[in-house]
Amino acid sequence: MYSLKTSAAFDSAHFLKDYSGKCSNIHGHRWKIEVEISGESLQRQGEKRGMLIDFSDIKKAVKALADEFDHCLIIEKNSLKENTLSALKEEQFKIIELQFRPTAENFAYYFFNCLKTRFPVSCVTVYETPNNLASYKEENNASCC
Repeated sequence: MYSLKTSAAFDSAHFLKDYSGKCSNIHGHRWKIEVEISGESLQRQGEKRGMLIDFSDIKKAVKALADEFDHCLIIEKNSLKENTLSALKEEQFKIIELQFRPTAENFAYYFFNCLKTRFPVSCVTVYETPNNLASYKEENNASCC
């Protein structure tokens, strides 16, 4: 089995509504997305001969995901009062509303699903801090980042 890994990072803020701890307040992270691609065989012909996939293809895709979330406030839909959200938008803050709670676990699942239609993704790990991470892999994959 061959595998490749690449990563990209983004800075953003979030909070966890209805959480009884520090993370209930808006705070920032240097998030890191690490993606592992796996496959049984390498390409046999053409300019990509000897490659599982071209690193540049997966690097571009992971960087695009990171860039989408860079320097914004990530919120779960309906987690702010409408007038608060309107005021933030009026100030032209970049806000991304998600259908899920913005945890490392949910991001790992989300990024996995964003990429799996284009690449043979075996695992996605999201670092919330250098020491805290969450990974997602489908059940049939034995290893993870």
